[in-house]
Amino acid sequence: MTTPLTTHRNLLALAQMLRKVERSRVAVDADQYRALVAQIRQELLQHPQDAAFEALLAGVPELAELWENLQYERAGLCRSPLEAAIGAEQAARAAIARAAAG
Repeated sequence: MTTPLTTHRNLLALAQMLRKVERSRVAVDADQYRALVAQIRQELLQHPQDAAFEALLAGVPELAELWENLQYERAGLCRSPLEAAIGAEQAARAAIARAAAG
C-alpha cells in the first residue's frame, strides 16, 4: 500500500541518490543518470502537493531544480530567486548575441 509517508520517503531516497551521483568524483553512466532522473520525474509528477513536499523542495536543491524544470512551461523559474533568473536571462541573451555576431 502506498501512503503519503511512503511517497515522501521514496522521493527523498531518490533525491539523496541524485545528490550522490551529481557530487560523485567517479563518472556515472549517462543512461543510468537519465533513468534516475526519469524515475524522480515520475515521482514528482505523482507526489501530493502538500507541506511535506514543500519542505522536501526547500531542503533538497537538486530536487527543487528538477521540479522547477518540470513546471517551467507553466510557471517559469518559480522557485529561483528573481535576481538569479534575471542574470541567467541576461547571460543567455548576451551569448546568443555573441553567437549571432561571430
